[in-house]
Amino acid sequence: MTDLGKTQLKKKEIERNKMQKKQILLINDIAGYGKVATAAMLPILSYLGHPVYNLPTALVSNTLDYGKFQILETTDYIKQVLPIWKELGFHYDSIATGFIASERQASLVADYCREQASLGTMIFVDPIMGDEGQLYNGVTPSTIRSMREMISVAGVCFPNYTEACYLTETPYRSEGVTESEGRILLDKLHAIGAKSVLITSIKIDGQPSVIGYNDENQTYFALPYTEIPVRFPGTGDIFSAILIGHLLDGTSLIESTQRAMNGVYQLIDLNKDNADKNRGIPLERYLDIL
Repeated sequence: MTDLGKTQLKKKEIERNKMQKKQILLINDIAGYGKVATAAMLPILSYLGHPVYNLPTALVSNTLDYGKFQILETTDYIKQVLPIWKELGFHYDSIATGFIASERQASLVADYCREQASLGTMIFVDPIMGDEGQLYNGVTPSTIRSMREMISVAGVCFPNYTEACYLTETPYRSEGVTESEGRILLDKLHAIGAKSVLITSIKIDGQPSVIGYNDENQTYFALPYTEIPVRFPGTGDIFSAILIGHLLDGTSLIESTQRAMNGVYQLIDLNKDNADKNRGIPLERYLDIL
């Protein structure tokens, strides 16, 4: 075959792969300043080739790490949008939810996700609430109830250890848990309704890890990692986007999880000396490593 023929075949293969990429709807907040939530997930998923749409749950002035912020909840807007989308026949291969602003909003979004799941849509839920044993600014007991509602419709959910404890009413322990205790925590989340479950930022026998339960083959796994002692907002969103992007491409849950872990580690390592860490990681400079 000539070089021209090989080039034409390659182009056809690329176009075929593009057509096979799955559409995803992001239901998450939009921050005016900072690479978090939708602003962090959209460039990664787009770079991985997936057509991305979004439905903002709130408009946030800046990342909460600055200590002062303003949040505009968009529940009334969502209530008006969903009937229009239904009338127009919009459908997505997958939906990923993040920050949910209220119980009323959670009920609305969960009902929509439940309806879409019945049509074959894959639902991913990141129950964003807190970290390191503490809830984020503005998170209340009603938020926890809202997130239980959300993970009840999830095909895959991925709270961090703090969020998993709050969702399951399990005491948080800074020293972490044993492997068997980690499985119990996964089982509790699965019992709420989520099919496959991951728990990030959890110590298993003292080792920082991501643990998981894969509903497809009823197996558990634990993936250790080396922790870089630097904090950036938005790393959970980066993890979610890489994970979801590879899952939508048909990569296994355990391999997609490992790729997400590797991506987050590299991005933190490359940016650990940044002066202003509160605005998150400047993703556009590093998409090629994904």
